[in-house]
Amino acid sequence: MKILILNGPNLNMLGMREKSLYGNFTYSELCEAIERKCLESGVSSELFQSNHEGELINRIHNIDYDAVVINAGALTHYSYSLRDALELFKGIKIEVHISNIFSREEFRSKSVISPVCSGTIAGLGLQGYLLAIEYAVSHLKSLTDREATK
Repeated sequence: MKILILNGPNLNMLGMREKSLYGNFTYSELCEAIERKCLESGVSSELFQSNHEGELINRIHNIDYDAVVINAGALTHYSYSLRDALELFKGIKIEVHISNIFSREEFRSKSVISPVCSGTIAGLGLQGYLLAIEYAVSHLKSLTDREATK
């Protein structure tokens, strides 16, 4: 089982961005925590970050993974092309936001990718990614178990 963790624009700047919104952790620390969680859960992971919408879309198009955890950053609010790319993948997709997008500026409360995702986790910081991974692993294992009993 493989989980693709996608991070959009400006997430590579964690640790330098508004600490009251994004916490004190760096992008490297986020990646280490995600990789550790996936290793503990018995799944492989690929972390992919880009500040370019087209690169994220191209990565989604590969469809060489079993689940997606995505923090699309600001693309969340207006990228219909990213939404359409996510819609192509029929497996589990979990939208994650470090900050609570619903308690910030009004334009941030609308997500165009939410309708094609299985669920959304917002406002829980780094923990949101780990919870998304737990859910994805649980879901993937239940699918595997069902297939095995057929």
